[in-house]
Amino acid sequence: MILHICSKQTWEDAMKVGSYEGDTLASQGFIHCSTPEQVIEVANYMFKGKGNLVLLVIDDQKVNQEIKYEDAGNGKLYPHIYGPLNTDAVLKIVDFSPKQDGTFELPDLEK
Repeated sequence: MILHICSKQTWEDAMKVGSYEGDTLASQGFIHCSTPEQVIEVANYMFKGKGNLVLLVIDDQKVNQEIKYEDAGNGKLYPHIYGPLNTDAVLKIVDFSPKQDGTFELPDLEK
C-alpha cells in the first residue's frame, strides 16, 4: 500500500477521466507518493494548514505504471509513480483534514 495526498476537487476530476496525473507528472515525470510511515511528515511539510484534502490509499500491485522508490534528497526512499495513476488502483479515499494547529495525523486506514 502506498499513499498520495491531493485536493478533493483534483481527485473528483480524475475520476471523470479514469486516471490521475497529480500536479507533478507533467513537470517532474512522476507522481509523488508515500508509505504510511512517511505520509505525516510529508503532509506537515507540504500541506500544513491546508484543507479540502484527501488521502488516496493505493494498491501498488494494481498500478499500471512503474513505481520506483527513490531518495528525495533526505536519505529516505519514497515511492514515485512514473505515469498516470489508474483510478481502479485506489482502494479508498480518506478525508484528510489538518488538526486545529494545522498539522496532520494518520487517519485509520482500515475504515
